[in-house]
Amino acid sequence: MKILDKYLLKTFLTTFTTVFVILFFIFILQTIWLFISELAGKDLDFPMIIKFLAFSMPRIIPLVLPLSVLLASIMTFGDLSENYELAAMKSAGVSLKRAMQSLTVFILLLSIIAFFFSNNVIPFAEYKFINFRKNIAQAKPALAITEGQFSDVGFYNIKVNKKSGENGNTLTGITIHKKSDLGDGSKTVIKAKDGLLISNEKSSILQLVLNNGYYYEDITPKKYEDRSKMPFAKSTFKKYIINIDLSKLNKTDTNDESIANTNTMLNVNELNYTLDSLHKTFKADVISFSENINQRIGIPKDNEIQPVKKNKRLPDNILSLYTNDQKLKILDIAISNLASTKYSIDASNTEFKLKQKNINNHILAFYDKFVIAFACFLMFFIGAPLGAIIRKGGLGLPIIFAVLIFITFHFINTFGKRISQENSLSPFMGAWMSSFILTPLAVLLSYRATNDIGLINMDVILAPFQKLVKKLFPSQK
Repeated sequence: MKILDKYLLKTFLTTFTTVFVILFFIFILQTIWLFISELAGKDLDFPMIIKFLAFSMPRIIPLVLPLSVLLASIMTFGDLSENYELAAMKSAGVSLKRAMQSLTVFILLLSIIAFFFSNNVIPFAEYKFINFRKNIAQAKPALAITEGQFSDVGFYNIKVNKKSGENGNTLTGITIHKKSDLGDGSKTVIKAKDGLLISNEKSSILQLVLNNGYYYEDITPKKYEDRSKMPFAKSTFKKYIINIDLSKLNKTDTNDESIANTNTMLNVNELNYTLDSLHKTFKADVISFSENINQRIGIPKDNEIQPVKKNKRLPDNILSLYTNDQKLKILDIAISNLASTKYSIDASNTEFKLKQKNINNHILAFYDKFVIAFACFLMFFIGAPLGAIIRKGGLGLPIIFAVLIFITFHFINTFGKRISQENSLSPFMGAWMSSFILTPLAVLLSYRATNDIGLINMDVILAPFQKLVKKLFPSQK
């Protein structure tokens, strides 16, 4: 049996390597297309472009590896079945289950390697990728801003109509939206006729000098109900300087909870530590907010509630104890307090949602490292039985099946993550949804292939129609 195992393993590895290289090259082209605006026409030398692509390559592996396993499995066992090699094995007493045994061991090892790759290499590459993009932005500040679209740089969204100059540092038609510190959108808009980008490779500060422009700012009133009455502030300037801290694009302390999207830069142990801190901080913030709200509206703590004396009864209408002027003042104070409390609750609710989304992203990143390992195993047990059933090798029908299955897997996976981020579904279910849905398909295909049952039993489908035809058109003797 060693000869057979070596033959199957060699056949699968040859197909898998070829497919992996082709798909990896395709996804690299997609990466170049996505970042072409950051690379083209920026006077970057060839080594910098190679480093840029090299640091972005590891993130492609979670997409390429499962698809390569699926396609290689379908093609390998499709070829074996089409050339009657599987039939020869079965006639010699070798079942499909036994033929898959050596490849199962290989896929198991590949899944373990995929986990360690996802846990160690990808976080390191993400850290290097963000760091390298920051360094490019410092050396070539024009890279931080894309022409003709809003670019997110620190606390600013910047759009320029045209960039010119030797390094694209001269800007024309500038529109800037400054993000609010409260996380409730943009309240400041800056427009300038032209400007200049100034940076230093030894400094992480990007300086934007604006000329001949306007500054608009929405004023937040003290009372929530006065929002519609407050005008915005408007001013003009001949020269206005904005200092942008590019170090926020890359923090060396990857455990800092204030960094956005750091979940991709952490391994399993670091994610566990960060999640523990995030949960404790979130719980403390909720308790602190509830206590502050209770104090604001006058709800005492449980140990501060005093029993009401029996001989002291309050009237049904408490306002009847006051004059009309006093009633009016009391109602105005109550309305103002309610509006202020509602505004505080809405703002805090937005903040809590962002914090919960950050926690969910970290949990999803934790499970993703295990999902990629299981996906390799799952795709093999879908592809190998499917190839044996359809009995077609090559690059025709196998590619169609592989693409359909993988698109389904990727769509469900993406959908599960998106709704989990918004806390509509638990992160565990969101991360594993695609695996849970496709696992029964793998079991079904494996069962039908090992028992020599076709993909679809046409007799089961046609039997009811045949019975109906016999009832409608009985045979005449």
